[in-house]
Amino acid sequence: MRDNAKGGALTEVTFFILLALHQPRHGYAVMQFVEERTGGRLALGAGTLYGALNALQEKGWIAPWGGDAGRKKEFLITGRGREAASGELARLRELTKTAEDIIGGETEWKSGTVTSGPCWQPSPTG
Repeated sequence: MRDNAKGGALTEVTFFILLALHQPRHGYAVMQFVEERTGGRLALGAGTLYGALNALQEKGWIAPWGGDAGRKKEFLITGRGREAASGELARLRELTKTAEDIIGGETEWKSGTVTSGPCWQPSPTG
């Protein structure tokens, strides 16, 4: 996993796993959560998921929850994991605001009017 714990971007998979684990879930429930919340755009395989869960445990961002007796192993986000997820949310909000300032300020979208070519032309400078 290439997540930057020092304020950089989390991978989308990591972010969704952390979101899923705001309540206790076992691996299959995490896979279902991610697939459902992304409309099927992200579908995690078991190897990817369990590798990510192990890495997140090593970082201290998630921890096993509850007992193992007769149950699937469940995980829950930790305080450090919540900090990482909150930091990513702040980063995404800043990114979105910047994009809206640029794209929203320079374009006038009219549904169904663009059929080919550039969607907008920048204002001439000078």
